[in-house]
Amino acid sequence: MSNLNSTRRGFLSGAAPLFVPSRVFGAGAPSNRITVGLIGVGRQCLQVNLKQFVSMPDVRVAAVCDVDSWRMENARKQVDLAYGGHGCRTFRDYKDLLADKSIDAVMISTPDHWHVPMSIDAAEAGKDVSCEKPLTRSIAEGRRLADTVKRHKRVFRTDSEFRSITTFHAAAEWVRNGRIGELKTIRTGVPKSDVGCPMQPEMPVPAELDYERWQGPAPRAPYTEKRVHTPKSYDRPGWMRHLHYCDGMVTNWGAHLNDIAQWGNGTDHTGPVEVEARGEYAPADSFWNVLLDFEAHYRYANGVQLIYKMDKPYIRFEGTEGWIEASYEGIQVSPSKVVDYKTGPLWTRLPFKTDKRDFIDAVKSRGQTIEDAEVGHRTTTVCHLAQIAIQVGGRLEWDPVRERFTNSEAANQFIGKPVHAPRHS
Repeated sequence: MSNLNSTRRGFLSGAAPLFVPSRVFGAGAPSNRITVGLIGVGRQCLQVNLKQFVSMPDVRVAAVCDVDSWRMENARKQVDLAYGGHGCRTFRDYKDLLADKSIDAVMISTPDHWHVPMSIDAAEAGKDVSCEKPLTRSIAEGRRLADTVKRHKRVFRTDSEFRSITTFHAAAEWVRNGRIGELKTIRTGVPKSDVGCPMQPEMPVPAELDYERWQGPAPRAPYTEKRVHTPKSYDRPGWMRHLHYCDGMVTNWGAHLNDIAQWGNGTDHTGPVEVEARGEYAPADSFWNVLLDFEAHYRYANGVQLIYKMDKPYIRFEGTEGWIEASYEGIQVSPSKVVDYKTGPLWTRLPFKTDKRDFIDAVKSRGQTIEDAEVGHRTTTVCHLAQIAIQVGGRLEWDPVRERFTNSEAANQFIGKPVHAPRHS
């Protein structure tokens, strides 16, 4: 067994500096810049997305939008600091940002229940879109999104960085080129970090939060801190553990690892044909109510098996002549000859660039991104299939062309809606 250490941190250390002087020329001249608006400026945006965009000389972050005025003002200050001046516009309502004709593209970094409504509105407003994963709360929602983006000829990027992490990229490319022989089994794991929470009392809405706008398309519910996020903080928010707004780890990290599974299997524009799963939700008296543990088994039309469970973040491809396992720590292979190869004209090269660079390049060229709306929809569907199988029970047969279950009308009832009520045994 060989271990090839290539960590995410090591990859990102070669990225561009955080701040770029405002006096840039060439590709960074004002006439060549892509003007970007940031919708949702919470933890993910402030710590990751904003920093990456303002470091790109051919991008100008022109506006920020959030229903939390404290977060919006912090983001505005960071943008103005990055450019050494003032001028970043602020919007409370994302539709006002979309109406701004000077903005070319948007980055959506909101809670999950807003991803598709905002992305569809952005595409219809003529904006190109990068949207945080997981893209969707239901399978039908993903189909609407992918079709809308295609109809309006917009550039779309599913904002997952895993295709840009060297370990995961290399594993998928080696598998696609037959280095482990015929692929038989894929194993993916996600962290065990979702927990239960006692029922919460209703609380006064913080002055800085437009709670009605925050809820948006979700069911109406009384405000309490653990439903949204800690006021004036960037801690991990409570909405990530509540089924009104998110499906928890099954889609959150699953949108990363199962995307690499689909990529390595060459099925990222389709999906499995069978699924069976078991899972444990938080107790019925818990306020946070997403899955606490699960394991799902899938079969693809090409015979490949996918085993997806709560464990740790990793992916393992097993074939007739060896295996490859990728994680943040590096790549393990067996036998070592798996990586003893010379590429040639028949070698399949999987594209490699950072997620933000991929998005901006596609906006300029009007080409496809590495992970477009169709791919993001298909990846998230794999995760949704697991949760639906847990809800319904038994082995479900899935038609990835029609996007329907062929042996369960009960399962088909979940295609068009999120899982809001967990199943309790």
